[in-house]
Amino acid sequence: MTAAAPPSRIRKRNTKAILAAALDVFSTEGFRGATLDQIAEAAALSKPNLLYYFPSKEAVYLALLGSALEEWLDPLRAIDPGGEPVAEMLAYIRAKLAMSRSHARESRLFAGEVLRGAPHIHEVLHGPLRELVDEKAALIAGWMAAGRLAPSDPHHLIFSIWALTQHYADFAPQVQAVLGDGRDPIAEGQSFAETLFRRMLTP
Repeated sequence: MTAAAPPSRIRKRNTKAILAAALDVFSTEGFRGATLDQIAEAAALSKPNLLYYFPSKEAVYLALLGSALEEWLDPLRAIDPGGEPVAEMLAYIRAKLAMSRSHARESRLFAGEVLRGAPHIHEVLHGPLRELVDEKAALIAGWMAAGRLAPSDPHHLIFSIWALTQHYADFAPQVQAVLGDGRDPIAEGQSFAETLFRRMLTP
C-alpha cells in the first residue's frame, strides 16, 4: 500500500492563510456572524479555492477550535509530577498568562463557543478535556494529601486559575480601559497571581 503523499508547500501555505484569516473573522464576528466570503477575502483567496481545502464554514471553525484547545491545554499537560508542587503550579499560571498575551484571539474564540453551550466541542469537553483535568486534579490532590500543597479543592483550583488568567485575554478591552494607558495588564496580573496563589498553596 502506497503511503499518502505529504502536503505540498502550496497546500500548507494556503491552509495556514485560511486558518489565520478565519481566526480573525471568527474571533470578532463569532461563528454565526462569520461567513466563508469574509474568510476567503481575509485570506486573499477565492471562495472556491477556500472550499477546496475546507468543505464548509464549520470545518474551518472545528479545525481552529481543535488547534486552540490543544495549545491551551499544553501548559496543563506540562505540570510535572516530579517537580516541586508550588513551583509547578506557579509555572502553570505564568504559562497561562503568557498565552493570554500571545493567543488572545484563540481564547476569545473558545470562550465564545463555550458561552453558546459548546455545541461543536461538547464531546471533547466531556471526554479528553475532562480526563486531563481529572488526571491533574488527582496529582494536585496527592500533593495536598502529602502536605506539599495547602488543602483546597483541586478542580476548583484549576477553574480559578483558568478564570484569572484567561480574563486578561477574554476581557482585554475592559482590563485596559480600567488600568489606563501605559500599563501592562499581563505583567501586573502575573505579579498579582503569583503572590495570590503562592500564599494560597504554600503549606
